[in-house]
Amino acid sequence: MELLLILTYTAICYVVFKVFRIPLNKWTVPTAVLGGVAQTVLILLVMNYNHPFTSEARFYFFTTPMAPYIKGVVLDVPVKPNVPLKKGDVLYRLDPRPYEAVVQQKKAALAEAEQSVKQLKATFEQASAELDRARAQVELAQQSFDRQDELFKKGVAAKATLDTASRDLEVANQSMQAAAAAANRARLGAESQIEGVNTTVARLQGELLAAEYELEQTVTRAPTDGHVTQLFLRPGMILITTPSKPVLIFIHDESRVFAAAFQQNALQRIRIGDEVEIAFDAVPGSIFKGRIAAVSDAVAQGQLQPTGDLVDPENRRRPGRSLAYIEILDDLSSYNLPSGAVGQVAAYTDHWKMFAVIRRILLRMKSWLNYVFTEGH
Repeated sequence: MELLLILTYTAICYVVFKVFRIPLNKWTVPTAVLGGVAQTVLILLVMNYNHPFTSEARFYFFTTPMAPYIKGVVLDVPVKPNVPLKKGDVLYRLDPRPYEAVVQQKKAALAEAEQSVKQLKATFEQASAELDRARAQVELAQQSFDRQDELFKKGVAAKATLDTASRDLEVANQSMQAAAAAANRARLGAESQIEGVNTTVARLQGELLAAEYELEQTVTRAPTDGHVTQLFLRPGMILITTPSKPVLIFIHDESRVFAAAFQQNALQRIRIGDEVEIAFDAVPGSIFKGRIAAVSDAVAQGQLQPTGDLVDPENRRRPGRSLAYIEILDDLSSYNLPSGAVGQVAAYTDHWKMFAVIRRILLRMKSWLNYVFTEGH
């Protein structure tokens, strides 16, 4: 920017000296130089503060790193790079056989548990019937003992007969206690439930749902409309569950965000709705209109996240820039501007508007310079 101003002033001075035939001496040349320096500094100070410029502008887009949820061998990769996809289209498939086997095992265990619940209920009913019979035996033994005791007191029954009735009563009581314990165990087994479902059945149902979910994860699908680029996944590769190492990057078909990173002192003048002009590197010689849609109130260098390390100020020396989100008003559909394309942005505020003309001229000159690039020479 400074170079463009100096070159412009130099060209003006050259024309003035030639047209008006001003002699080159110790007075005219230093005056022209000092005047140019003072003028350039003044213009830059006023213009940079009131009509800021940045070359740190870019199209930002949204991606999702697709990392495998389960491990397995890749069977098929039907997706093609840079081909539009709809939500739900298959990206890749893993060998489902190990997970199908687990699902079958869980289904068999669940069926066995459900059958066991029926057996527990039958066992409880049988134990309850045994307890009823044991109680009846106790009643009969008690009646026999009472009758023999009464006869013994009258001198009719022998002592041996009374002892036998007493032993029979004791045996009947012991049998009833054993039957009651068995019935209680059977009842606990039959009534062990969670939300009306047997605990073992509930556990196996949860395991079956988890196994079926893992089986579903053998097929990875597009989360939204979009496409995949730079596809390196191939059949036969073995994938492991490493979230930090995705196997492909899915690019969403959402509206791209164009944002410009301004220095922090420039934010004192920028307001939402201010006019901006954009010069894309990929479209030399063209200027596009826009306006400030929003300004971020956070700078990346100031963020704090929970880690195992203390904040190191040495790693945060750079002041950082704040992003201004820009709504582009011109139609860009006829231009090949890939996601991530960069550009230069000039913002025009309501302050010192006469200097905005200089900023517009300089931006157009930078846009023309985009025709010149040295790669390949």
